[in-house]
Amino acid sequence: MHADGSQSPMTTEYVILVDTQDNEIGIVEKLEAHKKNLLHRAFSVFIFRRVPQLEILLQQRALHKYHSPGLWTNTCCSHPRAGETILAASQRRLKEELGMMTPLTNLGWFQYNAHFANGLSEHEIDHVLVGETLPNQPIYPNSDEVHDYRWITLPVLESEIVLYPEKFTPWLQQALTLVKLHLYTYPSI
Repeated sequence: MHADGSQSPMTTEYVILVDTQDNEIGIVEKLEAHKKNLLHRAFSVFIFRRVPQLEILLQQRALHKYHSPGLWTNTCCSHPRAGETILAASQRRLKEELGMMTPLTNLGWFQYNAHFANGLSEHEIDHVLVGETLPNQPIYPNSDEVHDYRWITLPVLESEIVLYPEKFTPWLQQALTLVKLHLYTYPSI
């Protein structure tokens, strides 16, 4: 483990196995969960800014990721560690992946199951969190996680997902559904 709390690439990572109601039922090594299509807990974070229109920060996954390399997705996403809350894990990964800190709100979760050409899968209960940052917030992408990043308006993102679905992660559109519901119900973000 590094001084900043992040794990080195050689560290074995574990995910929290859950039932369909998000009740914890155990832990398993992360790659094994993805090989065996085991349901586990995850989270997706969306960070917004106003310049003056509302924009979402997207990241392009690092090109060496074991699934979905080079695809565009929400601001950051990962898995909580055993004993770690969704909020604490989300804050940790936002800092580790993009060097950012901002208050987050948990909007709820959805379940999905995506299979990849390399035989791996994502079978997750994905908690969706949102936060807002200042327009000039510096971003420090971690090249182990992030290949690139960009700010985009919601209408442009939705249009791109329809036109080029193969350029986006399979969970992005479902997570975006919860985000849009929040934006229409609580437009303060």
